[in-house]
Amino acid sequence: MEKLDLKKARRELFTAPNGRFVEILAPSCLYLMIDGHGDPNSAPEYPRALQALYSTAYALKAELKPSGGDFVVPPLEGLWSSSDPENFRARRKSAWDWTMMIMVPDQVDTGHFEAARERARRKIGDTARDLRLASLAGGLCLQGLHIGSYDNEGPLLAELHERIMPAGRYMFAGPHHEIYLSDPRKTEASKLRTILRQPVHPAG
Repeated sequence: MEKLDLKKARRELFTAPNGRFVEILAPSCLYLMIDGHGDPNSAPEYPRALQALYSTAYALKAELKPSGGDFVVPPLEGLWSSSDPENFRARRKSAWDWTMMIMVPDQVDTGHFEAARERARRKIGDTARDLRLASLAGGLCLQGLHIGSYDNEGPLLAELHERIMPAGRYMFAGPHHEIYLSDPRKTEASKLRTILRQPVHPAG
């Protein structure tokens, strides 16, 4: 049986025009999630969080495979927030809160998740206990593609926050959302491909 590839099945969530934003209506999706705070380049909890996510995602594949529910593990995603949006444009990473995520098939239930998390916990330790299975609400979003270093996202985000959203009378409706289409271990920083997504609602 062919594996479910969510990146292909929900193509609209993993594609966007380069350097500009378009409206999309994002569906509600199910994710493995884990929360943290601080600079992802230096906060010790960040690599531990990614290890827990990936270990549990691959354990979940093993749980679903016997019943024909095998799937391709989708790209890593992240929700980023701060009390001051300027912290994103200025890249003040120590002030960031984050939720790292991996999308999973809709048929995953609490039993599947608990079994997979326990497999991961036996392998990597208690970090896996901090994971949760949760849905992320969809809705109206502005979405664009950034090609280049993560640290060079600032100008495109400034364009979104300072020109596009005011001109379109959009208000923030959720945290900044990123989808990492490239593996930074294998890709030059100048060629990294990152979806930038901002949930919005019309002003008024």
